[in-house]
Amino acid sequence: MTFSTFKSANKLITGQDALDYLTQALAKFNIQNPLIVTDQGVVSSGTIQHVLDLLPVSYSIYDAVKPEPELEQVQDCINFYHEKQSDAIIAVGGGSVLDIAKCTAALASQEGDIRDFIGTDQIQDRRIALIVIPTTSGTGSEVTNIAILSDAAKQMKQGIVSDYLLPDVAIVSPLMSVSCPASVTAASGVDALVHAIEAYISVNHSDITDAMALQAIELIVEYLPQAYALPSNLIAREKMATASLMAGLAFGNAGVGAVHALAYPLGGKYKMAHGVSNALMLPFVLQWNLLGCAERLSKIAQLLNLAEGNQHMANAEKLVKFLHRFCQQLHIPPGLSSFGILESDLPALAAEAIKVERLLKNNPRKLTVKDIEAIYREAY
Repeated sequence: MTFSTFKSANKLITGQDALDYLTQALAKFNIQNPLIVTDQGVVSSGTIQHVLDLLPVSYSIYDAVKPEPELEQVQDCINFYHEKQSDAIIAVGGGSVLDIAKCTAALASQEGDIRDFIGTDQIQDRRIALIVIPTTSGTGSEVTNIAILSDAAKQMKQGIVSDYLLPDVAIVSPLMSVSCPASVTAASGVDALVHAIEAYISVNHSDITDAMALQAIELIVEYLPQAYALPSNLIAREKMATASLMAGLAFGNAGVGAVHALAYPLGGKYKMAHGVSNALMLPFVLQWNLLGCAERLSKIAQLLNLAEGNQHMANAEKLVKFLHRFCQQLHIPPGLSSFGILESDLPALAAEAIKVERLLKNNPRKLTVKDIEAIYREAY
């Protein structure tokens, strides 16, 4: 490729007082009756009130977004949007909420079934203003042109990729993640780490995405344990919010690879949370990727002061061991067997994962279906 592109939300607002910008955004887009897209967890925790207190206009709340939502929920949200005669969408939540909101904003004015838009560049325009406010530090959905949803019929995650999914405004405030449960903090934080590492070793990486990815990796390794240990640590929360955003910018432009490809069937069939499935698969996939990107992984090891000398393969292997320990400290489940997956299920999982060509083509090592099955067995 002789050129690269860099995409993001139209405007990024970050910092502890970032939420104050919401009133300015409402005025800029002349929003009078927004639909707040969220979930029950954000509502019951009281986190949603930080946003509602800033709304001097009428609004409606759609709080039915489920973890790892299915494609059909987009249509449900679209129907609610029209029923309430809303004129904009404000997403307040984690990656699932943001993905449902992004699709709703882009598709509420489109004709056709949600499945018609699966794939890349199938959406023709977006006429609805979209503001997103993440409550977790992990998915990076606030700055990407991607939405990942479950297809119950195929028991598989499906991707919708379009620049029309990029929000008009992303407001990233550490205050919004303080009430996030420890388990979600851990899983979403490692998810951001996966984004950064896979972006850095992607065959589509660039100098710009490299800078974002490396800074995100350094921040996550230092501050995720602190945010996990003490949720009220606003410094750690702000650093993680920044790291997640930077990782999102990195992978949103460089792409992710085999870790995500192997995680997709786990979420689709066994309803594993996206962050957990990525975190679980990370060290096992990287072990297989060593042959294709030892030097790049060695640079990450050097960044984290794990390296000794210039032996790239040895340093890369130290990084993989470190990541095993890092995930263990955050109480990420150690293997696939922890989720009731049978060893006899692994060939079918591999057969599904090999179909995720959109991601596997970014991976620094070409994997066969037998390779993927072997990785699953090692992660079992």
